[in-house]
Amino acid sequence: MLNAPQHDFRTTELDPDLLSTPFDVQTNWHVISGTASCGKTTLIDLLANKGFQTIPETARLYIEGEMAKGRTILEIRENGAAFQRRLIDMQLGIEGRLRAMDVLFLDRGVPDYLAYCRVFGPNPNEFLAACFRHRYASVFMLDPLPFEEDGARDQDAHLAGYLGEWHARDYSALGYHVVRVPVLSPQERLAFVIERLSEQELI
Repeated sequence: MLNAPQHDFRTTELDPDLLSTPFDVQTNWHVISGTASCGKTTLIDLLANKGFQTIPETARLYIEGEMAKGRTILEIRENGAAFQRRLIDMQLGIEGRLRAMDVLFLDRGVPDYLAYCRVFGPNPNEFLAACFRHRYASVFMLDPLPFEEDGARDQDAHLAGYLGEWHARDYSALGYHVVRVPVLSPQERLAFVIERLSEQELI
């Protein structure tokens, strides 16, 4: 478990003055968002198999890279605030190398990390301005898959619910229409996303 922040940001709203910031670049990128274990990676893999360009989750890339250097997961995640800063910096770096005109799918966008900042630090408003570097073409939020009824997972389910609520609130506050993807089979979710984008002529 990551260390809790020294200050409590769990109810921190996004700065209304900064929310009027114009976006720098409109993109053709589509975000697949949701809590942990909601099926994001499965959907991203299916989209890749369909021939779409996809970008994996930054946290996964970073953790795998650090573990390859011999670090343990506890060492990597020990300082929660530093971990979130690193992930956001990486996400910005990855997006900075993408072409705005390309149609692609991102496993999380920059605003996803604001919710994690509320839990582990730093203040989410520290990175709010970075959310305006690129405007995504659409945002899909996967409904969480049911947790097994297991007392040991109660805390995980509570955190997932908290993060899911703030992911949706943050994207909405930034002006996005969040499209909810219900709990369906992976192939049905794939069809759901493609159908919605085809209807809007976004793919």
